[in-house]
Amino acid sequence: MILGPDGILNRDTRGDWVRLRTLILLRWMAVAGQLAAIVVTDWYLGVRLPMGLCFMAVGASVIANVIATFVFPQNRRLTEFQALMILLFDLTQLSFLLFLTGGLTNPFALLILAPVTISALALELRTTVILGAIAIGLLTFTAYFHLPLILADGSSLSVPRMFEFGFWLAIVIGILFLGLYSRRVAIEIRSMSDALLATQMALDREQKLTDLGGVVAAAAHELGTPLATIKLVSSELAEELSEQPALRDDAELIREQADRCRDILRSMGRAGKDDLQMRQAPLGEVLREAAEPHVGRGKQVEFDLYPSRGGDERQPVILRRPEVIHGLRNLIQNAVDFARSTVWIDGEWTGDRIAIRIVDDGEGYAPAIIGRIGDPFVRQRRAEESQSRRPGYEGMGLGLFIAKTLLERSGAELSFANAADPFLRSHERPERCGAIVEVIWPVDRLVVVRNAPLGENVLIQT
Repeated sequence: MILGPDGILNRDTRGDWVRLRTLILLRWMAVAGQLAAIVVTDWYLGVRLPMGLCFMAVGASVIANVIATFVFPQNRRLTEFQALMILLFDLTQLSFLLFLTGGLTNPFALLILAPVTISALALELRTTVILGAIAIGLLTFTAYFHLPLILADGSSLSVPRMFEFGFWLAIVIGILFLGLYSRRVAIEIRSMSDALLATQMALDREQKLTDLGGVVAAAAHELGTPLATIKLVSSELAEELSEQPALRDDAELIREQADRCRDILRSMGRAGKDDLQMRQAPLGEVLREAAEPHVGRGKQVEFDLYPSRGGDERQPVILRRPEVIHGLRNLIQNAVDFARSTVWIDGEWTGDRIAIRIVDDGEGYAPAIIGRIGDPFVRQRRAEESQSRRPGYEGMGLGLFIAKTLLERSGAELSFANAADPFLRSHERPERCGAIVEVIWPVDRLVVVRNAPLGENVLIQT
C-alpha cells in the first residue's frame, strides 16, 4: 500500500478533483437566479436598475459557460489554478452586479460566500485563503463604492451606516466561518475515505491470502498420499539395491526429494484446508494464528484463556473470519511494537459474550491522543519520543483505524485505555503498565453452534 507523497492515499493532493461540468452547472443556476432577480426587481418592484450593464454582467457568465461547454470536453477536470480562475471570475462578476445594484443594501450580497465555500471544500488551503482575501476586498470595495438603488418614486434606498457595517461584518465573518468549517469537514471526509480505502485493501489482501492458503492446503492434503507412496517405494528400492550403489543412491535421492516436497507443502498449507471444518477454530487457536507473525520478534507474548461468570469450561469455537484475524493481528502488532518485553493476550468468555484484552508493558497511549485513538491519520505530536520508542516508525493511525473498522464490522466493540497512570514513577508502575485494548463480541456474532452440520468437502478433480 502506497502512502507516500505520490501514493493513492496522499491527503494533500487536490488537483484534478473538480470537474468543469460541475462548475458550469452551478454557474447556469447562478445565471438563472440573477436574471430572475433583475427582472423581478425592475418590473415587479419598480426599482430602477442599469439594465444594460446588469444584462452585460450576466451575459459575460453566459458567454463563458457556452465557450467552456463547446471548447472543453464534459469530463474535463480542472487543475488548481484553473479552478481558482473560474471561481475568481464568478466572484468578480457577482461583485460587479453588487456594485450596480446597491452594494451591501442588496440582500443578495451574501451569495459572495458561495465561491469561497466551494474552494474550501475542493481546493488547497492556500487557494482558499487567496480567494477569501479577494472576496473580503471586493466586499469592502462595494460597501464604499456602488450605484444606489433608485426606487419607483425617484428616491434612493439607503440604510443606516451602523446597519451597513453590520451587514459587512456579518458577511466577512460568514466567509471566515464557512471557509474554515467547510474545509474542516472536507478534510475529515477525505481522511475517512482514504482510511476506508486502506481498510478495504487490507481486508482484500487478507481474504486473498486466506483463499490462497486454503487452495495450497487442499493441494497438500491431496498430494500427501502419492508422496507417501513414492517415499515407501523408494525406501524399499534402496534396500533391494544395496549391492548396486549407483541405483541405490538414485532411490535415496527420490526419497529425499519426496520428503522435501512434503515439507514444502506442509509449510505452504499452514492456513488450513478450505473446508467448513477449518473455517472455525477454538478461540485460543485463532488468537495464536493472529499473533503468529509477531511472536518471534524479541518480545514475550503470553496467552491466558479462561471462562467467567458461568461460561463453559471448554473454549468457544469461533469463526476464522479474515477481518477478525487481521484486526487482532494489527492490535497485537501495535502492542508488540511499543512493549518493553511482554505482551499479554487474555481471552475470557461467558454465556453471552467473548472478551479479548491485549495489554503490554510499554508507556501506554499518549494522554493527548487517547481520546482520538481509532481515528485515521492520528499522529503523535512528540515525534522524537515516538521515534526513540519505535525506531524507524512514523505512525499515521491507520493500523488502529483498520483494526477498529474490521473488528466493528464483525460485531465487536472496542475500548482503549492505559493500564497505569502515565505520571507514576517507574518503580510504582505495575507489571501490566502499558496500553490496554479490549474487544468484546456478543456470542451470537462470533461463536459457532456446536454440533452444527459441516457439510461435505468439495472434491478436487485431477
